[in-house]
Amino acid sequence: MNRSFRLFYITIIYLFLYIPIGTLIVYSFNNATFSMLWHGFTFDWYNQVLHDGNLWIAVWHSFYLALTATTSALLIGTLAAISLYRYQFRGKNVLQGLLFVIIISPDIVLGIALLILFSLSGLALGFWSLYIAHVTFCIPFVVVIVYSRAKGIDPNIFAAASDLGASELQIFYRVIVPILLPAIISGALLCFALSFDDIVISFFVSGPGFEILPIKIFSLARLGVNGKLNALCSLLFALTLVLVCLSQWVVRRRKI
Repeated sequence: MNRSFRLFYITIIYLFLYIPIGTLIVYSFNNATFSMLWHGFTFDWYNQVLHDGNLWIAVWHSFYLALTATTSALLIGTLAAISLYRYQFRGKNVLQGLLFVIIISPDIVLGIALLILFSLSGLALGFWSLYIAHVTFCIPFVVVIVYSRAKGIDPNIFAAASDLGASELQIFYRVIVPILLPAIISGALLCFALSFDDIVISFFVSGPGFEILPIKIFSLARLGVNGKLNALCSLLFALTLVLVCLSQWVVRRRKI
């Protein structure tokens, strides 16, 4: 009875999560612009998405922004997490608290705050404003993930490495980084996902010269959810699925 109940419960959860996505995929093949009634099977919406140059420019902008912001946030956040773990300095507790404040702050508050900052500094809205904003909200997530992993490291490892003649730089590259690598990869994937699909903060700090995909999708959705938008979201879901499968394959290969 307990096993049947657990199976039923898990099934309900998965249906709740994936029925909307399945509906989206099905209607991406519907031969109707806005109607929710089935008008026949078609690939026209996918053909329009694949041949929409402006749309793919927005995709490239989002990918480039997410990649650069993730790289910077990963570097800064990893070094910050290691510093918080290994060293004692004045204001350490305050710094940790400020990191959590950014995580729990509403996106709209952070977006308006950054917009005011960029306006006062005279920075034109575009790639650099988006880049700074995305690095800002990604860093705390990297610090939390890497710091949590670092807390499980035995401090005697560092003493042993020092006794064997390793310098601080060698300890960092040959001891700390390999141990923290799973957390670093997790932080990178999370940052990339957060940056790629952020819309609230990006809405406030984006400019007309650098349009990203979430803003593009939002502008299309305001006119109504049509087949083209369904096809685009279906392709993004397929890409996400491929990346998840690829990451699982890499993890299994490393275990072998």
